[in-house]
Amino acid sequence: MESQRFQSSYRKRYGPQVSSSSATLRMGSLSSSRSSWHGPARNLTHSSPISRLSFSSPSAALLLGSPADRLDFPADTLMKAQYKETRTNEKMEMMGLNDRFASFIEKVRLLEQQNKVLVAELNQLKGREPSRLGDIYQEELRELRTQVDGLTAGKARLEIERDNLAADLATLKQRLQEEIGLRQEAENNLSAYRQDVDEASLNRVQLERKIDSLQDEINFLKKTHDEELRELQELIAAQQVHVDLDVSKPDLTAALRDIRLQYETAGLVQHAGDGGVVPIQVFRLDGCGRAERRSSAVRPSRRPMSTGASSKC
Repeated sequence: MESQRFQSSYRKRYGPQVSSSSATLRMGSLSSSRSSWHGPARNLTHSSPISRLSFSSPSAALLLGSPADRLDFPADTLMKAQYKETRTNEKMEMMGLNDRFASFIEKVRLLEQQNKVLVAELNQLKGREPSRLGDIYQEELRELRTQVDGLTAGKARLEIERDNLAADLATLKQRLQEEIGLRQEAENNLSAYRQDVDEASLNRVQLERKIDSLQDEINFLKKTHDEELRELQELIAAQQVHVDLDVSKPDLTAALRDIRLQYETAGLVQHAGDGGVVPIQVFRLDGCGRAERRSSAVRPSRRPMSTGASSKC
């Protein structure tokens, strides 16, 4: 801003540079035209340093003599015009500065009045009774300190609770890991037990099937035994045995009881195997009515039992 102010004052004092250069050009053109009128001699006189001095200083031009006298009047007129312009610019600048100085004085007076008003208000406030701002400040400070103490105590309590909860959390995590291990072990045992259960179920099914087959075989053997026993009883009942009066009557009841006992023993065998034989003893009645015990074999397949009786005693 200061540079702009100095530049504006320079322009007011000396005018713009373009105008001065144009004035110089005009002066140069005027001098060149005048020199062209007077011929080559005038041109040489104008191009000399003395002629240039006559342009810059009118007093020096008067001292040089008659060749440059004709150029002193326009130079003097130009200098007077520049001087008048400079004076006019200086007057305008002074008027502007005076106006600015007057405005500054007005601002200073206004600020002084405001300062006096503020000083009066300050004195008025100082003259009043002392306010309770200090007491209010101290009271609020005590309340804030109380709140800070309460918050500090609460923070300490919460930190203790946090530590306790962290310890409980660590304990629970450890128990959780233990429970996870136990659960994994139980699942492994359960899978093993399931395999055992599957094997037991398979064995049970196989045993049930075997029991059914053995039960069928027992029923078949019982049926076969009953049929053979009935055939034997019919055969014994139909057979006529002639016994002499001197010979005592043979004990057929005991023989039949032994035969029945042998067949019942053979029927109670649970599994005789495919193609297996069960040894039993067969009682044969000879022609004399005596019970003859012979070893024989009974197969699970049904076949008629042949017992021969001699007609001779």
